[in-house]
Amino acid sequence: MKHTFASAYKQEGGPVYLDCNATAPIEPVVRDAVLRWMTDEMGNAGSRTHEYGLRAKRAVQHARDQVARVVDGVGDEVVFTSGATESNNLALLGLAEHGVQTDRRHIVSTAIEHKAVLEPLEVLEARGFSVTLVRPDENGLVKADSIKDALRPDTLLVSVMHANNETGAVQPLVEIATALEDHDAFFHVDAAQGYGKVLESLRSKRIDLISVSSHKIYGPLGIGALIARRRGFKRPPLKALMYGGGQERGLRPGTLPVPLIVGFGVAAEAALKNQASRQVRCRDIRHQALAALEPLGIRMHADPDRTLSHVMNFSVPGVDSEAVMVALKDVAAVSNGSACTSQSYSPSHVLEAMGLPEEEIAGAIRVSWSHLTPDVEWPLLVARLDALR
Repeated sequence: MKHTFASAYKQEGGPVYLDCNATAPIEPVVRDAVLRWMTDEMGNAGSRTHEYGLRAKRAVQHARDQVARVVDGVGDEVVFTSGATESNNLALLGLAEHGVQTDRRHIVSTAIEHKAVLEPLEVLEARGFSVTLVRPDENGLVKADSIKDALRPDTLLVSVMHANNETGAVQPLVEIATALEDHDAFFHVDAAQGYGKVLESLRSKRIDLISVSSHKIYGPLGIGALIARRRGFKRPPLKALMYGGGQERGLRPGTLPVPLIVGFGVAAEAALKNQASRQVRCRDIRHQALAALEPLGIRMHADPDRTLSHVMNFSVPGVDSEAVMVALKDVAAVSNGSACTSQSYSPSHVLEAMGLPEEEIAGAIRVSWSHLTPDVEWPLLVARLDALR
């Protein structure tokens, strides 16, 4: 069977793909742009002595502008990376030297962050930094006042995710930004899940650093960015984690992957242009899901009114998530947590931080779709879950 975009979501006779928070298939227009730059174009964006290199450089600059426009930024604030994980590392570890030089070695973050933030924070703790992790409420939301109360005179950085990868809970970034107005701490947001989907909150100029990934917005895997905003005329004082070549203002050396960057730019532009219509489709799928699942008495693990429109995290009373994985394997590809930790399953640190009962954590299922997900056979999915009770 020829592989098409539709077959990426629903292979004939196979399960429908409902794990878009882990990664999403590539948009056709993005795929076409990537293939063009892999087959019909060539050139190193750092080669300025001939037309091939100049065309590549122009394509990269155009993509910077496209990526920045989503957050109301400018192109020269975009540092291309391999994805949000690398961006998070560059943002957190890259500020460490400045923290030492200014004797500001305190960091405020949250207990529900992705491992791509929590593990770099552990590295900083081992280097003598102190870290305060603010806990969320029962809906997975961190209160701005809790962030403000955790601030100290020596706080270097506040790092709060945009939307949680497991529950979809969208954090109150605007309120947190307001709480930081009288403090000089840098504000970093891991926006892997919310970039291009929830627009306004990332446009706050009080946010200094934004980590994003292409493959979450239907772009190619292996490319992302750290958007480092100027505060006044000053860029965040980041230091490189790798060396050799000087690309990306010396912050991320290596030959730029022009086809992936071009694809990322196209995906960002499409996300900005089509955000409203995508939301309508995703909300419609969620409405169908909630109506179908209601007879099972599911327990939702976040407030649907405060979550991304394409994510649900729930449990069926008395049903273990591992049993669900087996029962649904030919119906729907779903998840019981973050893709980064699924190979060695352990209880979700996110749901534990929310204070959920052990049985709900053990039964938690994450379902995530997109505007291009085909109609889901919810009655069949519900029948399989019902049989497990």
